[in-house]
Amino acid sequence: MASGEDLANGFIQPIEDAQIVLQAARAPEPTTPRHLREKEDLLARLKKDSKKWTTNHPRHRLLDALYGYTKYPERYDEEISRLKGLYDKISDAQRALLEKHTQYTDKFTRVTDLLKSNQELCDRIVDNALEFYHIGREELETHMKHMEQDGKKADRVSVSQSLKHMVRDWTEDGGKYERDGCFACVLKTLDTLYPRQDADHPVKVLLPGAGLGRMGRDIAQQGGFEVTINEWSMFMNVAYRFLETHAHIARNEMVHPFIDSWSHHARTSDMMRPMSFPDQPLNASDVLLVEGDFTTVFNSARPKPQFDVIVTYFFIDTARNLMGYLDTIQTYLKPGGHWINLGPLLYGTAPFVQLSLEDIVAVAEKGLAFEFLDVAGSECGEITLEGKKVRGMEAAYGFNDRALTKNAYQAQFWVAQKRE
Repeated sequence: MASGEDLANGFIQPIEDAQIVLQAARAPEPTTPRHLREKEDLLARLKKDSKKWTTNHPRHRLLDALYGYTKYPERYDEEISRLKGLYDKISDAQRALLEKHTQYTDKFTRVTDLLKSNQELCDRIVDNALEFYHIGREELETHMKHMEQDGKKADRVSVSQSLKHMVRDWTEDGGKYERDGCFACVLKTLDTLYPRQDADHPVKVLLPGAGLGRMGRDIAQQGGFEVTINEWSMFMNVAYRFLETHAHIARNEMVHPFIDSWSHHARTSDMMRPMSFPDQPLNASDVLLVEGDFTTVFNSARPKPQFDVIVTYFFIDTARNLMGYLDTIQTYLKPGGHWINLGPLLYGTAPFVQLSLEDIVAVAEKGLAFEFLDVAGSECGEITLEGKKVRGMEAAYGFNDRALTKNAYQAQFWVAQKRE
């Protein structure tokens, strides 16, 4: 059996027959009424409608994501070629020095070998998605052909980010240090607000922008909570569907998440190292994933959903229209229900509005009938705005605990209760 160091140096770990069977084992899809109903609704939303067939159609976005996962190594080969071309620009003497002391050219070979290991994972994610979403291989091949004919390259960056989210959400060494403080703040707050959960009458919790679902799973594990997670990105969703069916056994999957990041490494082996996931098994019945736009995906539901708690974790600043997010939170939260937020205010490209923290508090309090509560202690940070019940805490966000750089936000935490 090869060591972790061998893996980091490009050797593929041999797997015995029993382990192959173990990794290939699939967990059955959840059969609870709400899971079955949502799967039926999801497949209906995915049906191709020629009148509505645009790049924003969920089926189109799904095929785009599968295109990205399928072409992941091909797109990264382009980057390897670019880096090799840059290396060719140094002098012969400089090259000889580097090759003697660092074997720099070997890095390209090792990264290419590990890329093949990542591609095996990506291929399994695609195979799982084709089965889950009832899509034929021929349809995907046709879509990819049309995209290539139109000169539209597969999205390598979104695939890479999804693989790194495996680290953030589902590894111990890579993600735990980012999750610990933030998750503890949210979980303790839920325990404070709902100390005596009743399994027969669970507290209904919604987490929009849930990524790969770890916080939703951890909330569900506390007991007494019925958790619904929501995610728009199909790159995230197909990865989560893979986790649903293959992550019921701890540490039975592997990824090399840092081979496309050549900066900020103390050792080359840090860049090449494998990460095993999940650090804890995922029971697909614990949570329900509803795929789609948070502001619209629940509109057709009958009856309209009402949640006791909506948790926005690293989410509200992703909005193109933040007011749309706030309206949706207000709409789907029960009277007396709680909105728990923790995250930065890092607005993206061309948002309609970019509100400061005090702007958000003013709109929520005066315009949307929310009352801010101070139910957390110092574990959720110190008061940010004098006289306001909002706290700020440092939240790391970088995926790599060994990197020679640190990315962190002063994440803002609050609990706001919808007035009766």
